[in-house]
Amino acid sequence: MKIQESAENYLETILVLKKKNGVVRSIDIANDLGVSKPSVSVAMKNLRNGEYIEMDKEGYITLLDKGREIAEKIYERHTFLTDWLTSIGVDPTVAAEDACRIEHVISAETFAAMKKTLKTK
Repeated sequence: MKIQESAENYLETILVLKKKNGVVRSIDIANDLGVSKPSVSVAMKNLRNGEYIEMDKEGYITLLDKGREIAEKIYERHTFLTDWLTSIGVDPTVAAEDACRIEHVISAETFAAMKKTLKTK
């Protein structure tokens, strides 16, 4: 199932925050993405309904298997593209911003070809 770019961003953010902090709450996501708490609440409800995440009684968020799969795919694309753009002289801040846009639209075929080509150089 194809999910919206915003949902991919939320899943990626949950993955990154979990790696960084060990736990993730809605307020952490809101602060990281610079969005309102109500926006995060709506997104978390949609992700729960889609069975991408679960939230316990204390409000801690955990990625479920299909949510983790998407988050890891997007995160891999983001880090690879950021590193590559930086390596060709793009300012790191601009590289990260551009990678964030590209990671959602690039096909799996193109991304695999880029990884193969660029890792052999």
